[in-house]
Amino acid sequence: MTTKTSVAPFRADHVGSLLRPDNLLQARKDFQEGNISYVELREVETKEIARIVDKQIEAGLDVVTDGEFRRRFWHTDFLELLNGVEGYVPEVGYQFNGEETERYNVRNIGKISFDPDHLFIKDFKEFNAIVNGRAVAKQTIPSPNQLFNPGIRDTSIYPDIEDFANDIIQAYQDAVQAFYDAGVRYLQFDDVYIASLSSPDISFEDGEFSREFLIDLALRVVNGVLADKPEDLVVTTHLCRGNYRSNWAFEGSYDLIAPTLFAKEKVNGFFLEYDDERSGGFKPLGQIPEGGARVVLGLVTSKIGELEEKEVIKAQVEEATKYVPLNQLCLSPQCGFASTHHGNKLTEEDQWNKLKFIVETAKEIWGE
Repeated sequence: MTTKTSVAPFRADHVGSLLRPDNLLQARKDFQEGNISYVELREVETKEIARIVDKQIEAGLDVVTDGEFRRRFWHTDFLELLNGVEGYVPEVGYQFNGEETERYNVRNIGKISFDPDHLFIKDFKEFNAIVNGRAVAKQTIPSPNQLFNPGIRDTSIYPDIEDFANDIIQAYQDAVQAFYDAGVRYLQFDDVYIASLSSPDISFEDGEFSREFLIDLALRVVNGVLADKPEDLVVTTHLCRGNYRSNWAFEGSYDLIAPTLFAKEKVNGFFLEYDDERSGGFKPLGQIPEGGARVVLGLVTSKIGELEEKEVIKAQVEEATKYVPLNQLCLSPQCGFASTHHGNKLTEEDQWNKLKFIVETAKEIWGE
């Protein structure tokens, strides 16, 4: 018997985050200013999560997310709740194509481990109860490799990067098991770090480690996390070059990472950005073993509201079949619609139209 999750990623899938409505943004502001309680904030979040679960199902999706509505940022909210990690306000934010992001990051302050009381476990249980079996509930979290970004590791705590890696692997193994025990059967690692390893704009040669070493380490970390994962848990990796208020951080094809990560990463699927020329061509997809991981082509942009042309998308999928069989391909937006609470520069109506478009186009391509 084939279960729904056994075919994930789905022909029509999506990355995860959705635009926060104004009342949710206001509630978060009110909470930060002390005007409402945490319980009241969660009530607003829960109501809006229920609404967008219904909207995703109405759009025809077999997979739904909570839109990341309980988070401010796609990564820091999860990472700062690990033991040995804290959130803080740095002196500068990330640089995104001429724009500085809101200043917030995480740093290592002690030995890293997973907290069994991590809030995301409770969040998923509540989200899954809202979905109530009507679709597959996907959980998204930052990749363990996000902790290898420059400036996070405290070398006085972890002078040896291998010790740092081993504790991260153990923490994420524990996290994966905790999510599984909570009911997660479809888990996604969001990874800007791995994508940055393939960017010629970013030099890794003037630091402590070479680009080649870091690519190999990134592979070992993810595969280490997944070494003993439950057989019926689907895990995917989403590679992103930055998604902040419709802006991006860097560019570069997948050429540098494909022979290692595409060929050997033991995930069930890759969500890959392909919405503009910054991502390069499809040739690196030839490194993905036939019959192996599904490739979710992010051909539909989440950065602008204008709808793509179906025939253009179909032609791009056809081009990708030169390197990956059609039955191994899927379709999605290139990223979420709101990787941070700010959201991208399009409307909610645009967002739903994009998701409906993906469902319709996928059905025309794959007939399922």
